[in-house]
Amino acid sequence: MNAVSIVIGSICLLIIAYRLYGTFMAAKVLKLDDSKPTPAHELNDGKDYVPTNKWVTFGHHFAAIAAAGPLVGPILAAQFGYLPGLLWLLIGAVIGGAVHDAVVLFASMRKKGKSLSEVAKEELGPVAGFCTGLAMLFIITITMAGLSMVVLHALEHNPWGTFSVGITIPIAMFVGIAYKKTGNLKLTSTIGFILVMVGVFVGPSIQGTVLGDWLTFDAKTLAIILPIYAFFAAALPVWLLLAPRDYLSSFMKIGVFIALIVGVFIINPTIQMPAFTKFTSGGGPVLAGPVWPFISITIACGAISGFHAFVGSGTTPKMLDRWSDIKVVGFGAMLVECVVGIMALVAATALQPADYFAINSTPEVFKTLGMQVDQLPKLAEEIGINLEGRTGGAVTLAVGMTYIFTSIPWFAKLSSYFFQFVIMFEAVFILTAIDSGTRVARYLIQDFFGEFYKPLKRTDWLPGSIIASAVACFMWGYLLYSGDIGSVWALFGVSNQLMASIGLIIGATVILKIADKRRYILTCLVPLLYLFVTVNYAGYWMVTNVYLNPAAAGYSVLNGVLSIIMLILGVVILVSAIKKWMEMWNSPRTQLETHVA
Repeated sequence: MNAVSIVIGSICLLIIAYRLYGTFMAAKVLKLDDSKPTPAHELNDGKDYVPTNKWVTFGHHFAAIAAAGPLVGPILAAQFGYLPGLLWLLIGAVIGGAVHDAVVLFASMRKKGKSLSEVAKEELGPVAGFCTGLAMLFIITITMAGLSMVVLHALEHNPWGTFSVGITIPIAMFVGIAYKKTGNLKLTSTIGFILVMVGVFVGPSIQGTVLGDWLTFDAKTLAIILPIYAFFAAALPVWLLLAPRDYLSSFMKIGVFIALIVGVFIINPTIQMPAFTKFTSGGGPVLAGPVWPFISITIACGAISGFHAFVGSGTTPKMLDRWSDIKVVGFGAMLVECVVGIMALVAATALQPADYFAINSTPEVFKTLGMQVDQLPKLAEEIGINLEGRTGGAVTLAVGMTYIFTSIPWFAKLSSYFFQFVIMFEAVFILTAIDSGTRVARYLIQDFFGEFYKPLKRTDWLPGSIIASAVACFMWGYLLYSGDIGSVWALFGVSNQLMASIGLIIGATVILKIADKRRYILTCLVPLLYLFVTVNYAGYWMVTNVYLNPAAAGYSVLNGVLSIIMLILGVVILVSAIKKWMEMWNSPRTQLETHVA
């Protein structure tokens, strides 16, 4: 199998799905009507609610949803072979992810752009609303730990990468201050991008120096530094660090993946990983579980992801200019993210299997596989760092992309620069998600515990912001410090897909209310049935075989307790929804709502 065939076939399938299924969802199921004003027009305040061009909104939405998930998930799942991941990306994105994102966005807009927990409270009742809010708090915490784990292993004992990533912090702050003072976006963006590139090329000169020694950190030290950084990112004004970092990283993400697609078409690498490996039944060095259910919780973003519900019921519903823009922004952005996941899968599976497993498993475990590395020693020498045992997915993507790029004769001698640039690209983009996610966690903590202490609800109350930011960073920082990529990513996968199940539950409720034909509820029920069974089985498997098994490498009572709590919350929400569906099913169809509440 060659890479170009996979890429062309996948893109064609996604275009057809958008044209046919996306149009069906927009016109028949959701009945999008542009004669009705959107929340952006109804509540236009020039700050949060602002009617925005659909392509600008698309860019914002895509940058927010496409964090580490579509990069890391497909790489970790490559241990099962290229075919399970490819099938789940395509089927999951079309049947599940695009539908989920569109209906969550629609449901939030019906309620004036409110968060999913508020929508659940109004649609399903106070019990479901409380459980949704609590589940969202757990999920965002675990998500931050899972994303940070990727950065951790990419920067471990890598002073060049640490310098290149670290320098983006003052650069982003400089861009934020300069833009606020001058208002010249083009000039400040250009200067910021040039400075970021200088950071990559200056990186080699610090190796072997005092500064390089200072920036050489082990995993435990980085696990402390990252939450401290996130605390300041969450507490500082959004224009000073979070917004300019988000803006600069979007340039890199778009540019890198356009370059990767071009590189694949020029080189047309052969997919070295077989369609299925011997680890499909479990016992793999990257993920211990079997291909099902773990393929569907390892690959979340790129197929279907509950993290998107935070965005789809956050900023995006307050920006859409027309109801019909839901098709482009909700349905379309998810399919584009699927392409990102497929490209990451191609980069990983283009490596020789032994090289892939040498990077993604510890040296002790790799010795038991009986494999001999192929190109890895040569790549390690050209890049300048040891590549074995760098689990987490980020290094694999960087090595795979470097392998593809340096196969082009013009770039044959630039392995180290390509590798470090991709590492920086991944880390900066993931840190952007950590910035935003920690801030969202801070808001959730203030909102949730503000029910017991009213001043905490005020986001402009400085002590409350500091306390909530510190609590958020401590919670996910503890998981990061005490976990490993296999256990934390699996915990993230279960929680994230549980959030997606909640989004589909709420979407099904709304569709049953507004659709002309009751059977349209199947657009949500089919992916919900698969996902809910998958999530609960995966959670049960991890709890019994890993988290509460003292003999397992990922033994963690805390992770086990978190998993059990989240699964119980999911069951409570589903039971509440089923009761509501039965009531609605038995009610006269003449009581159907219009799509604007």
